[in-house]
Order: sequence, then C-alpha cells, then structure tokens
Amino acid sequence: MFKKVILCAAAVGVSAITMVGGSVCAAAEELNVQFVPTNNDGSMEARTKPFAEYLSEKLGCDVNVTLATDYSTIVEAMASGQVDLGIMPPAAYVQARNMDAAEALLTSQLGAYDEATEQPIEGKTTSTFKGEILVKADSDMETLTDLAGKKIATLSPNSASGYIYPVAELKDAGVDPVTDCTVTTVNDIPSEITAVLNGQQDACFVFQGARYVFASKFTDYDLYKDLKVLYLTEGDIPNDAIAVTPGMDDALKTQIKDVFLNMANDEAGQEAMSMWNHTGYGEVDETAYDTIEAYTDKAAE
Repeated sequence: MFKKVILCAAAVGVSAITMVGGSVCAAAEELNVQFVPTNNDGSMEARTKPFAEYLSEKLGCDVNVTLATDYSTIVEAMASGQVDLGIMPPAAYVQARNMDAAEALLTSQLGAYDEATEQPIEGKTTSTFKGEILVKADSDMETLTDLAGKKIATLSPNSASGYIYPVAELKDAGVDPVTDCTVTTVNDIPSEITAVLNGQQDACFVFQGARYVFASKFTDYDLYKDLKVLYLTEGDIPNDAIAVTPGMDDALKTQIKDVFLNMANDEAGQEAMSMWNHTGYGEVDETAYDTIEAYTDKAAE
C-alpha cells in the first residue's frame, strides 16, 4: 500500500515542491501497481520488472508491479488498499468506481481497426472498441441467433468484451447463453481461440482485432483464414482506465498522469504500453463508462 508522500520544501519555511529530474521528490515506502494480463503464458509477468523500473525512474519512488489473477481481484485489491494504481479493464473500473475504490485519471487509446479487413487503420486511434464473436471459417453459422445450442468459450463474467457485451446482445436477440448454450469460462483469449480452432468450442467472445493481436502466437494457423467474425457488438466499449485510489495525494495524481501522457514519447514507455496494445492516453469521459452498467445489468438478468 502507498503509505505516505512527503513533498520536499524548496527552502525552510517555504511551501513548495522540489522537482528532481522532472519528478516530484517523494519519500514513500512503495507505490503498488497492478494490471490484468491479456494472456497467461508468462510473457507479461516477465515484463513487470522493466515496467516497475520505468515507473520508479519517472515517479522518483519505489514501484512494485503485479499481475491480477482475474478481473475481480484487481477490484478487490483497489478496494482493500493493496493497490494504489490500476490499469483497469472497463468493467472492472466501473465496479471499483461504484465502490468508491477507484478514480480514473486517464483512458487509454487503441489503434482503430477496419471492420471489413480487421487490419489496423494506420494513424487512427480510438477511445472505444467492440466485442467480437469468432467461429471457425468453415462454420455454417452466419448470424447471432445461430449460437443457440452451441458451445461458447468466454472470459470472466467481469470482462466487457469477453462476456458482458456479447451476452447482453445475445439476450436482446432472444438467445440466453446461460440456458440456450453451453458456456465455458477460460483464462485468456489465446486459450479461447485455441478451443475454437481444435473444435472443443464452437465460438468465443473476444475483443475486436484479437486475430491481429494474437496472430504471432498461432504459428500453425492463419487466424484470418481459419477463423471468421460472426458478430461485432453494436455497443461501443470504453477502453482501459488508468485509475488510482481516490485518497491519493493530488500532486502524485498529477505526476502519474503526466508520466502516462508522455509514455508515447520514449522507447521504454512505448514498450510498456504495448503490453495492453495501448497507443497513448487521453482525458477521461466518465459518461462512456456509464454505459457498461446497463450492459452489466442486462447480462446478469
């Protein structure tokens, strides 16, 4: 837990903040940071140390970076004060926000995708994305309602694209996946895709662009030829939130915000952002996150 921050005075009797290398001079035990990995093959865990070193250098205090085991644990960690800064998936952020456990400083930017080709659009970014349902390319399924009676791989019920949005829109279409389908929760998107490719599952719920992002992990397959997009959610999902505990010192909040806003300007920062496919960060529109609550309620009915 982030115990305390002591702002260094420029001189005795003068109330000021001393800047060291562009950072607030902070005497702190540690700053605890956590994020949800997009896959569980160990590759992201290996990148936590360089990310911690990067943040430590930029913030001028010791930083620990850990991985959340799932979407709910990062919410619990924020609520209990074990984590001070979370890179939070949208539904997890909304849950923590409603518990007064998280305050978004920024929202992430992602590369935009062409819906026809599912290739990135060069130079274009977006603050929202869509959920996507993938099936095998030779599947005879063509519409959302064709999923009735099928086996579906999903992520945690707290995942916006991996569960909440596709489930809510399936229900709107007249198919209740809980009663009309066989739903299996898996740990990460590569596992979902593998289950569809090997025939264990008929479909999986992922985020738009998943075939592009994870193509390199499937050297024996061409994900664009072996899988097809059955459906893109109508609802737009807000991107990840860079969130802190509400009681954090305002000066430190400002400093953290500045670090993330400038990540795109150096190689180490770009490497850090690539863990989540972020291209940059922007100001928060809290109303965008409000839409998740309606979808969550629908999915839970």
